[in-house]
Amino acid sequence: MPKLGDEYEELRKTVEAFARDVVAPVIGDFYEREEFPYDIVRQMGAMGLFGLPIPEEHGGMGGDYFALCLALEELARVDSSVAITLEAAVSLGAMPIYRFGTDAQRAEWLPRLAAGEALGAFGLTEPGGGSDVPGGMRTTAVLDGGEWVINGSKAFITNSGTDITGVVGVAAITGRRADGRPEISTILVPSGTPGFTVSKKYSKVGWNASDTRELSFSDCRVPSANLLGERGRGYAQFLQTLDEGRVAIAALSVGLAQGCVDECLRYVRERQAFGHPIGHYQAIQFKIADMETRTHTARLAYYHAAERMLAGEPFKKEAAIAKLVSSNAAMDNARDATQIFGGYGFMNEYPVGRFYRDAKILEIGEGTSEVQRMLIARELGLSDL
Repeated sequence: MPKLGDEYEELRKTVEAFARDVVAPVIGDFYEREEFPYDIVRQMGAMGLFGLPIPEEHGGMGGDYFALCLALEELARVDSSVAITLEAAVSLGAMPIYRFGTDAQRAEWLPRLAAGEALGAFGLTEPGGGSDVPGGMRTTAVLDGGEWVINGSKAFITNSGTDITGVVGVAAITGRRADGRPEISTILVPSGTPGFTVSKKYSKVGWNASDTRELSFSDCRVPSANLLGERGRGYAQFLQTLDEGRVAIAALSVGLAQGCVDECLRYVRERQAFGHPIGHYQAIQFKIADMETRTHTARLAYYHAAERMLAGEPFKKEAAIAKLVSSNAAMDNARDATQIFGGYGFMNEYPVGRFYRDAKILEIGEGTSEVQRMLIARELGLSDL
């Protein structure tokens, strides 16, 4: 692993210890009950994790996005539900307000979001949409006097229905351009606003200790001042947000991949078969060597993307590569870890079973693997042929 600076390494060790000592002993029970871990989230807020990339003047820690990525990696080594709660709250909830919000919006929301006292969410995906965001969007927002009137629905929205959810950024069609394409804007909708309904939580394959809901809006009214950024720039803002989010999801994926290695290294020293620990056998050794190689390569990819991002250099291709490579590594490592654990890998009491259930969504969320390949090809100029 590349050598980290002292501040980064101190943060990494702090989160590693928190994940090991606080999260690991209890998260399996939360996962089995499909229960949101409020106390863990509260402690993460007290540590400043939700404010890592947010400036101090807005209540944050004054760090950067790479610091957030390091925290996500260490959390995901133990559990991805906790990690995705942090990732979505910061990358999709708080950062758009910091990047594009007015001074009044920042003052209203960022101190609470940075402290973890409130969670933010981003309402983009729709039931009939998926990867085709502009073409699949049906949610509309119409100005009526001094208010936006929102109608429509959103699907698969993380952090949108917890007891501490504070605000959801809702992407909506606010008009049509001259060429007929939809004008998409983002509007901040506080939780509890009349006409804003949060469905019961989904029954999910994985991430069972995180909150994911469908949202509906029926003549939901918010002040016109709740427009986030420029009118008609909502989709462009989202694309910028998503590039950053892909680096964060890559870090989370690396954490899951590393967690698979960690668990296997412990297990193969303890599990006996045919007179030896199973780690004695070359078939197991090679499988773990491949797992470690995938993890190391994926970590280098997200470090490189984060380096370009922090330097202000173009990083769209690098973010897509990092997201593609790391999500593949997470899925492959989870499959191999489950195989190494044998029957125990199929039991929920062992972390690798949880890792296997959590890994697949990493190849889907915040841009599918197919979308990442499309972006990489486009950055290479192939879409112009």
